[in-house]
Amino acid sequence: MTLAQAKARHAELSEELRRHDHAYYVLAQPTISDQEYDLLYHELLDLEKQFPVLVTPDSPSQRVSGEPLKEFKPVRHLKPMTSLDNTYSQEELREFVARVQRLLPRETLEWVVEPKIDGVAMNLRYEKGRFTCGATRGDGTTGDDITPNLRTIRSLPPGLRDGFPALLEVRGEVYLTRGGFAKLNAERKAAGLETFANARNAAAGSLKQLDPKIVAQRPLDLVLYGVGEIQGAATGPQTQQEMLEWLKALGFKTPEWTRHCETAEQLVTAIDELDKLRPEFPYETDGAVIKLNSFAQRERVGFTSKAPRWAIAYKYAAEQAETLLKEITVQVGRTGALTPVAELEPVFLAGSTISRATLHNQDYIRQKDIRIGDTVTIEKAGEVIPAVVGVVLTKRTGNEKAFRFPQTCPECGSKVSRAPGSGEADEGVVWRCVNPDCPAQVSGRIGHWCSRGAMDIEGGGEVLVRQLVTARVVHDVADLYALTLEQVAGLERMGQKSAQNFLEGVEASKHRELWRLIYGLGILHVGAGVAKALARCFPDLDALFAASEEQLTDCEDVGEVIAGSIVQWHRDESNCKLIDKLRRASLNFTSDLYKPNAPAGTLTGKVFVLTGTLPHLKREEAAAKIETAGGKVSSSVSKQTDYVVAGEEAGSKLEKAHRLKVRVISEAELLKLLGE
Repeated sequence: MTLAQAKARHAELSEELRRHDHAYYVLAQPTISDQEYDLLYHELLDLEKQFPVLVTPDSPSQRVSGEPLKEFKPVRHLKPMTSLDNTYSQEELREFVARVQRLLPRETLEWVVEPKIDGVAMNLRYEKGRFTCGATRGDGTTGDDITPNLRTIRSLPPGLRDGFPALLEVRGEVYLTRGGFAKLNAERKAAGLETFANARNAAAGSLKQLDPKIVAQRPLDLVLYGVGEIQGAATGPQTQQEMLEWLKALGFKTPEWTRHCETAEQLVTAIDELDKLRPEFPYETDGAVIKLNSFAQRERVGFTSKAPRWAIAYKYAAEQAETLLKEITVQVGRTGALTPVAELEPVFLAGSTISRATLHNQDYIRQKDIRIGDTVTIEKAGEVIPAVVGVVLTKRTGNEKAFRFPQTCPECGSKVSRAPGSGEADEGVVWRCVNPDCPAQVSGRIGHWCSRGAMDIEGGGEVLVRQLVTARVVHDVADLYALTLEQVAGLERMGQKSAQNFLEGVEASKHRELWRLIYGLGILHVGAGVAKALARCFPDLDALFAASEEQLTDCEDVGEVIAGSIVQWHRDESNCKLIDKLRRASLNFTSDLYKPNAPAGTLTGKVFVLTGTLPHLKREEAAAKIETAGGKVSSSVSKQTDYVVAGEEAGSKLEKAHRLKVRVISEAELLKLLGE
């Protein structure tokens, strides 16, 4: 076969494969069998292998190929991507409609309602009908260029159908289907990896992979519902409805359900209808988006500094389900805390099948009068953690049994205590195992040490840690630094390569910042924020543990309870031996945050809260920059907060900042404050 013949056949195969992809992934109407598709696809691969010049960025083969990226480069959107104001109230929705009507007096208003897909917002750029660039929302002006990853999504057309403009920005949402999310988590669990908390996190994590081959293995999908810049079109769509039809004609997947409304009452009816239908959708939805239909009216209504005045997101209340509470078991954490867990008749809720849910503590069970055999109501707290929120008393039969909290540890059989006075927020409620050598506590302490927020040891997940403790090769965190390749590789489901990666992660952790080590020790009441405060106050770990309670309370954020907990922890002989073992393993005991004579930083005294995904900085990097400049990073928004740094997919913290009128800034504005 000559190159000319190969080129012609390659073009035929590419076009045919794109047609089949569109029919299967966009229209959900497959036209050929999987076997027939595979034959065409492999013929195309053979041609590209024989004639490498045929491999182009938009070839069907490149959906599952491409070289790993070194980093994500920033890309500026041609038109800004704004976020939406939210409401949970139908009354506020009616007020929103009235507010727009006041801005457009005597004009007839028409609205379009669409599902609010719980995914990751994207901006796609097409030039001369070809897909050239795809980026995350970022700060609304600049996002991350993830073009190679987006090319792996089968429903994303590499080229547009006839009628396309010279340049087009189109906006939408990348998501994981419910089935795809369940399958992905099952595969990760089988491989001993941590599962994703929800489908949106899984989609966002997938798109942040540097290797497109990994992204291609994730069942990502895409739906488009908006446009940005349009150039070279004689006439473009004039309404939202026309725009959705236009996008569909160009080859894009658009929302499968929309409603056209003319009054506030019709909008309320539409969002109620959507609430009933959304469990049947293949993707997660957390609300409805209401948009003014006319683009001309949108222009006249305009924008606030943060959001369009012509659109709003109506969010539904947390989804709940009823199911049978079959049993109550008790888990033991790293501090010895005993947490009751509801073992449930499996029920589907908010995108996943729930078979277990937290019951918090003994007093919570008593207050709610929760009994074994009850029909209970569960919901996902923050759409992530399942919790039992109540009992369906009308379904009681009289055969339910009251739960007796264990008087001994279910893991090791040791006594449990409820010693008051330590000042913990839930003290007087939490029972604890008194045996520090309890296997559950040992596993919990080592897992905490390996966690991303502490020593960040790659591969040190729950499954591996449990195996290390069960095999009796690790008794405390210091034992990690004496492990051999043979010991780790000999564990179940651990090959040489995985074992080597884990040991390299252990070695790298020797050089972590001191605050991470302090936090990783798991001292009661000492979280990451307190650990950083201690690292700013003391030059090294020895100075910290030599300090009196009075000296410790001189540190910001360290009160009497925390100071007493630190002193008590170091008085324990076993903990002193642990510190000596870590010293012999050559871990870093010196603080890089201790700068006693340094001038006040540019952010001294300012309190920041980080929320959402920032376009370029990881949260840890942003926090480090703020703290280096003298600022403080808090985990919650309050009236004492000076700035909320909001990134992509910012959630409840951003909403609270608006309610409290706390200043919200972007990553770019943060860097400006830092003088960068």
